[in-house]
Amino acid sequence: MANFLLAFLLLLLLLRLEHCYGEPMASYEQSSMLISAGGQHKRHRRLGLLFPEWVAAADRKLLADSDVNPDLVVAQDGSGDYRSIVEAVAAVPKERGGSTERYVIHVKAGVYKEYVEIPSSMENLMMTGDGIDATVVTGNRSVKDGYRTFQTPTFGVSGNGFIARDMTFQNTAGPEKEQAVALLSQSNQSVFYRCSFKGYQDTLYVHSQTQFYRNCDVYGTIDFIFGNATVVFQNCNLCVRRPMSGQKNTVTAQGRNSSDQTTGISIHNSVVAAASDLAPVQGLFKTYLGRPWGNYSRTVVMKTELGDLIDPAGWLEWDDRPAPNTLYYGEFMNTGAGADTSRRVTWPGYHVINNSSEAEKFTVGSFLSGDSWIPATNIPFTSGL
Repeated sequence: MANFLLAFLLLLLLLRLEHCYGEPMASYEQSSMLISAGGQHKRHRRLGLLFPEWVAAADRKLLADSDVNPDLVVAQDGSGDYRSIVEAVAAVPKERGGSTERYVIHVKAGVYKEYVEIPSSMENLMMTGDGIDATVVTGNRSVKDGYRTFQTPTFGVSGNGFIARDMTFQNTAGPEKEQAVALLSQSNQSVFYRCSFKGYQDTLYVHSQTQFYRNCDVYGTIDFIFGNATVVFQNCNLCVRRPMSGQKNTVTAQGRNSSDQTTGISIHNSVVAAASDLAPVQGLFKTYLGRPWGNYSRTVVMKTELGDLIDPAGWLEWDDRPAPNTLYYGEFMNTGAGADTSRRVTWPGYHVINNSSEAEKFTVGSFLSGDSWIPATNIPFTSGL
């Protein structure tokens, strides 16, 4: 009986995992493709890391999931309170600034073609879906179509304490439309759990404040995680798509512009791999971990599986301008075909981190002060390395 229960729990976990090679639960062919991008090994390693935590917390998490009684329900078939997310957000009580009570909107499965904005006055809002690629918010605004980058997000969040879970946010403008944001967050102490962000250039705008992403998938090409937040991506899949001919892929573009700022991007215990459209042709395109959007740009990649798509140099200048000496780019105990640091850039600001005390500065506990606020969200996290 115990073995049966263990096998059943393992099956459930596999069904919940997402990765770069398909939508939820890849086919046999898609799973085979993981080998070429260094992703399959990571998929198994993530099981080893996540399974004990998930099982140990199963009762608490299942209880937490079932106890989230929504204040409003969105359903396109009319079975909820509203048919659109925009209508539901408009119905949330106004002036929730300073409110510590969580207000929950559940969005049932469906593709919602709308542009959603959570204003700064709407604090401690939680939005749940029926799962990645089941509940999808989609748009297609882009710079090529006359919008400025900050006007393109399909979903924008300003209200502090926002939580999203089990949803997909996407911008379908395509690589030819240049900057086209799927989600922009400037919500302090915001959390995204089991969410997917799909786009090409500038997919996820981590604009500002403190943010945490756990068990999420992010798809894109150029600067597809960018901004000047203090942010950690933990147990996430960063999936590099096929760009336009002649373009280079960059996973991050961090925008720190002063030594006084405590901002930066930390990627911890995650996967960087080619998405299904890039994998067959990845030799035609160079892919880098990041480039400096600001003179004090700061990005650290730790204990992460780097697929063989990563260029040996690792990091890229901004438009061929010399990299500023004031940036801080670090790598710590990464694995995979793209993790070899022997041919990395020789910039003064690039560091191969050799001691755990330095790497510890970029963990959830230290970098986000996460121990003081994430437990209240009921979202799992690892505080240290």
